[in-house]
Amino acid sequence: MPDPALRQALATGDFIAAPGVYDLISALIADRMGFNALYVTGYGTVASSLGLPDAGLATYSEMLDRIARIVAMTKTPVIADADTGYGGLLNVRHTVRGYEKAGVTAIQLEDQEFPKKCGHTPHRRVIPTADMVRKIKVASDARSSADFLIIARTDARSGKGLDEAISRGRAYADAGADIVFVESPESEVEMAEIGRMIDKPLLANMVNGGRTPMLSADRLKQLGFAVAIFPAVGFLATAEALTRAYDDLRRHGTTTEAVPMFSFAEFNRLIGFEDVWEFERRYSETE
Repeated sequence: MPDPALRQALATGDFIAAPGVYDLISALIADRMGFNALYVTGYGTVASSLGLPDAGLATYSEMLDRIARIVAMTKTPVIADADTGYGGLLNVRHTVRGYEKAGVTAIQLEDQEFPKKCGHTPHRRVIPTADMVRKIKVASDARSSADFLIIARTDARSGKGLDEAISRGRAYADAGADIVFVESPESEVEMAEIGRMIDKPLLANMVNGGRTPMLSADRLKQLGFAVAIFPAVGFLATAEALTRAYDDLRRHGTTTEAVPMFSFAEFNRLIGFEDVWEFERRYSETE
């Protein structure tokens, strides 16, 4: 079931900051940190599970399988990327029902043409506003709980300009979206304009190295945003750490103290070996 904590946070004005997770290790670590949401990033999930770019290559079934596993193993409310809904209106209904049944709390749907592209890469194209409005209405009608939140994302800024993106955001809000996500504004001035012009909880996408300025939660709240996702922090940090660790091993023939590592004992606790050992102590055969 969706977690009502996110809707309550929006109602009380608590800022929601969600780190990106993309596999069970990243999810288990983030789940212990006390965040009020986790964000299952499509980019990171496709990269980690398929080794491919976020370019519409992952299917609904592949994404749902990974997302459902993350939800089942964590206690924090999950926001999950659902790309374009994986097809037309019937696909959107199927996707919403599947994500909600899996225990996701908020689903992100975007107005790109299929196949979609990562929101901070070039050459994105969007479908007509009216088509996305219908998708949002279908998504809203398909959910069984009001605590299951619909995030409507527009990628119109890069190809059609800020005014078009804001117009779309307002239309998606009117269609029933709980949260509006204008992708890749390119300055604080643009972000402030989005905050002024759209009367709905707003989501900011804080991509390290992306097109949008990296801002603190406090600053984003001042600009009128209610939610921030940090999708790349996990997989970029992991890629850097693995590169350093593997290079250290290659150069020295063993690992050295130059590369800090999680302790093996702590990692065993993270993934639940203590429960396995307790089970074995309790139920092991005795003479």
